[in-house]
Amino acid sequence: MALHRGDDLEDDFIPDETIALSEDEGFGSLVGDPDDIGKLLSADEEDEGDESPVEQTKPLLEKKRKRREKDKERKAKESAESGDLPSVALRTPAMISDYLSAMQAKSFSKMSVLELQDRQIPGSSIADTTAWTGSRNLDTLVDFIVQAVPPLHTRLLQRPGSFGAPTLLFLTGAALRVADVTRTLKNQTLQGKKGGGVAKLFSKHFKLGEHVKYLKRTKIGSAVGTPGRIGKLLCETGKYALSVSALTHIMLDVSYHDAKKRCLLDMAETRDEIFQMVLGAPQVMERIVSGKIHIILF
Repeated sequence: MALHRGDDLEDDFIPDETIALSEDEGFGSLVGDPDDIGKLLSADEEDEGDESPVEQTKPLLEKKRKRREKDKERKAKESAESGDLPSVALRTPAMISDYLSAMQAKSFSKMSVLELQDRQIPGSSIADTTAWTGSRNLDTLVDFIVQAVPPLHTRLLQRPGSFGAPTLLFLTGAALRVADVTRTLKNQTLQGKKGGGVAKLFSKHFKLGEHVKYLKRTKIGSAVGTPGRIGKLLCETGKYALSVSALTHIMLDVSYHDAKKRCLLDMAETRDEIFQMVLGAPQVMERIVSGKIHIILF
């Protein structure tokens, strides 16, 4: 059976400029820092010519200030747009299970009903977050984890025991969104004094081999990225550089909507990567069915 990934797009498909697809994904360093949005600039934007450091100071500071303002405006706009649309994340685990099954059927259109049933994510493996009455955006993500998913919070506070083995995988489809989520998950409330780092797993500026080397020498608590790169790290690298030995939760960023009002599972390319390469990875599906991994819709 041929897998349909992000590169297998129809001739008339026009990607949204904010979406990170398969091998045309994210930005920044592997582990984010507070100023990593600045690394999204092109080389031309950063080139200040032959001016002295003193002459460069004011223009650079002004650029940084304007960048921060634009970043705040963008996040506020995204939050407002997402809040206008109802989220499937508000449903009960049983209803979410049915929804995920319907989305899964679109990614495995040639499978029989019986084959799809074998891949169904049971309601018991979906975190019940119906008690959470607040909004679901980056401003509330930390409180959401602490209050709605306390077992995950407890795990994130613990020191990672193995290299490349996160407790949480956070899947989202927009490149800038991944950078924003990474900074949010680095919050001291979630990490405490012992918690591991937060990895950003993109492909645009990093070869697969670079991520493999990084994961083999780094202990992380969370990994944020787009489905294409995370899927490859789960399925297409030697001994699976991204280990699921400590993985207890996978969070799908379905409350976020892009400029075209599409959520993560509305886009065929990312939906296929999620169900075929991430949730469909044998080692992941086995732990989902057995109840060792829980799915969270944020």
